Amino acid sequence: MKKPAILIALSFLFTVNLLAEDRDTLKVVDIEEVMVIASPKENRKLREQPASVTLLSQQDMQVNQVNSIKNLTGLVPNMFIPDYGSKMTSAVYIRGIGSRINTPSVGLYVDNIPFIDKSAFDFSYADVERIDILRGPQGTLYGRNTMGGLIRIHTKNPFNYQGTDVQIEAATRNGYKASVTHYHRLSDQFAFSAGGFYEYSGGFFKNSFNNKKIDKSDATGGRIRAIYFPSQNFKIDATVNYEYSDQGGYPYAYTGRVNPEDDDKRKDYIDKISIKDNTYYRRNLLNAGVNMEYQAKDFTLNMVTGYQYLKDNMLLDQDFTERDIFTMQQKQQINTISEEVILKSKSGRKWEWTTGAFGFYQWLKTNAPVTFKEEGIRTTIEENANSKFPNSPAAPTMIFSVNNSQLPIRDDFKTPILNAAIYHQSTINDLFIKGLSFTAGLRLDYEKIKIDYDCESDPLDFNFSMQMPGAPFPTVDTMEAPTTLKGKADHDYMQLLPKFSLQYEWKKNNSIYFTVSKGYRSGGYNVQMFSDLVSQEMRGSMKTALMESNKFNKYAAMIDKMMPAVKIDPDTASIYKPEHTWSYEIGSHLTFWGGRLQADLAAFYMDTKNQQISQFVESGLGRITVNAGKSRSYGAEVALRTILSEALSFNATYGYTRSTFREYNAGNGIDYKGNTVPFAPKHTFNVGGQYTANLTSCKLLDQIQFNLNYAGAGRIYWTEQNDVSQSFYGTLNSRLAFNKGNGQIAFWAQNILNKKYDAFYFESMGNGFAQRGRPVQVGVEVRCRF
Repeated sequence: MKKPAILIALSFLFTVNLLAEDRDTLKVVDIEEVMVIASPKENRKLREQPASVTLLSQQDMQVNQVNSIKNLTGLVPNMFIPDYGSKMTSAVYIRGIGSRINTPSVGLYVDNIPFIDKSAFDFSYADVERIDILRGPQGTLYGRNTMGGLIRIHTKNPFNYQGTDVQIEAATRNGYKASVTHYHRLSDQFAFSAGGFYEYSGGFFKNSFNNKKIDKSDATGGRIRAIYFPSQNFKIDATVNYEYSDQGGYPYAYTGRVNPEDDDKRKDYIDKISIKDNTYYRRNLLNAGVNMEYQAKDFTLNMVTGYQYLKDNMLLDQDFTERDIFTMQQKQQINTISEEVILKSKSGRKWEWTTGAFGFYQWLKTNAPVTFKEEGIRTTIEENANSKFPNSPAAPTMIFSVNNSQLPIRDDFKTPILNAAIYHQSTINDLFIKGLSFTAGLRLDYEKIKIDYDCESDPLDFNFSMQMPGAPFPTVDTMEAPTTLKGKADHDYMQLLPKFSLQYEWKKNNSIYFTVSKGYRSGGYNVQMFSDLVSQEMRGSMKTALMESNKFNKYAAMIDKMMPAVKIDPDTASIYKPEHTWSYEIGSHLTFWGGRLQADLAAFYMDTKNQQISQFVESGLGRITVNAGKSRSYGAEVALRTILSEALSFNATYGYTRSTFREYNAGNGIDYKGNTVPFAPKHTFNVGGQYTANLTSCKLLDQIQFNLNYAGAGRIYWTEQNDVSQSFYGTLNSRLAFNKGNGQIAFWAQNILNKKYDAFYFESMGNGFAQRGRPVQVGVEVRCRF
């Protein structure tokens, strides 16, 4: 959709709304009015602000089976979260901006507490009441890693919600869930909630190597929340949440060689998952926070303290095949403390303002050993080394062979992060004319990153033989090549993140706006790259051992020439720079026909520099983030909600994004300029409806609800070359619920038509792999409140 078309649509809707008259009392439910949720930073409700927002109620989540962050794909325009790998991987993409590994591009807050590391993004939504999704950079108020947008999750408030919630669910493919949460208001001053959950999945995909499901998973945890009012104008809101999960994960099917002309001895494995070594992801996650709020006459003061502890363990058969090449394990231990102080004016004033200071410190320890198996030693070390030797009758014949049966490479890292920021945002209302407002804000963000690395491998025990032309016998020697790589590095940088908005509201819940804002994603270090750097260092150690050997030292000059030294600079090789974007957006929030129809529209343009792209290193020893240069994204969004009658409601969303590289020289003469940015679907689409039958004369039932929903995304390019892609696909989903009092039994189905599609694709060591989308699944759930 072109920008002029968007402007024409906005003008048309503006005119229609002025002529519309209230027809009846039916209205689309205003989630922000029904669920009063305090926000420490915003002065007005989200839909009254100059921003693209989507709000999902608890009912929205139920009918669409939103149980975690990955279920949001398709429900929100221009938002894509591929469900692949494990809970460690939460690749959130909004408007072509996203991240597969390392730093996220979309922020996450839970009950106003920031979740700093995206390894913690995927958790259970057992007691979630509402989800807000803000699209476009939110850097001025929220800082780092919100350049694509922001997700805010709110759990049920025990002051507003009373009783004990019980939920039990069973589904095909051995899926089971159960949760119990109690909400209790002891007095006008104190209320609390406490609950726990358990989830189990028997898996969707079979590993043909051992004929077992590879992606089994279970998770358990709980949350305690307490709210205390020492006085009428002082509130303390504290929460503690713990979750443990154990996943098989990584059901990657082989799709063939990247280069079809290569000899492929694995053709029988195409479209099969055949992984020899065990794979899993296990995570302990603890989040805690305290939000203290003081209401003065003219302002509100918030002090928000957050703490996050994450300890996980990932094991991968890194070649993802039945071959014995190598495995990789990654263990993380993260401790993060954050603190934010926020001063905010009361809403409804001519001058509304927010000012604050934010800081966090993260201790991150990573242990990431790679173990080469016997076949891996032969194919990645021996064959690679022998290929470097000259192949000519006039040159000496040289053969390199390794005696180790296994070769572990141990990598230990400490990568602490310090971040501090100050910010201010002001809005002047009724500027010149009633309903016209102007917003300006600025944030100064400082970040310092460090790395302390200690990497080593077992000594390489190898034989080397050299036969000179005309010599009767080769010279043979056995040597060892110990390898270590140790060091420290640090970097720091500052970012200025401004925002400017102009908005005109001619009638309540009817406005048009224009916003300019800047966001950034922080830089960091690629710890998974160090196994590759150790491999390079190992080649240098082999060369040193040869040149110092009693049998080969006389050929030192020749060896030095044939094996030129490769200078390793871990600091330069491992770091990736911050990515930042300027965003320009025009949009409108409209309400028609007495509140029976809500429409939200937006058109945007984003200019991004130092675009961060995820890649596998050439050797296959893990993934890294690289800066690809410049890109641009432009597109449009529309979201509609309508009440057609007391029984029938309808909703639809559509997003269009065109995201391409403006500058990306990948080296070796390869230029990806003009190619589509990977993992950025061109279209996202969702349409759904609900029919409600109120059974006033029935004693057994009060209500029957039927929901039908179709959600789709595509085309999605998986590589920078744009040679592999997923065309547009959609899944049909439904839910039938029977309600009686505070009880409900519901039957649901996901991907009813069993649509086949790829949720993820990547290439490693010349092979292509894909994770298929989940097949059809049906289930039944029982909910009740006592």
